[in-house]
Amino acid sequence: MAKVDVKMPEEFLLKLSKLGANTDAVAEKVLKAGGEVVLKRTQSNLSAVIGSGLESALGLTPAKMDRDGNHNIKLGFSDPRSDGGSNAMLANLIEYGKHGQPAKPFLKPAKSASRAECIRVMSQTLEEEIQK
Repeated sequence: MAKVDVKMPEEFLLKLSKLGANTDAVAEKVLKAGGEVVLKRTQSNLSAVIGSGLESALGLTPAKMDRDGNHNIKLGFSDPRSDGGSNAMLANLIEYGKHGQPAKPFLKPAKSASRAECIRVMSQTLEEEIQK
């Protein structure tokens, strides 16, 4: 499956560290807000590329902390399909194509197009949480 990493600006990380004991809860809220922006853009791009159907299998994981102490949220496809196939495999074929089938990228353009909006929404959500 494709992987998308969005790096947080240093200023954003400094504000996040000032939250003390609430850092984990706020980080999860901020990541979810940013993830929703990317999810909507990816679903829109996917619909434009293949029509309806597969975008309903696209979703976000809950925000979690990894073993390195970094908070993560992932965008991916639920499996299996009703026919027993893999939604992630189908999405990979659409994104990168195969012999005789041209690529129809939807994930990489969504990452590029949603970057600024994602950062804006995450910053706004963080500011709202800091004000509380």
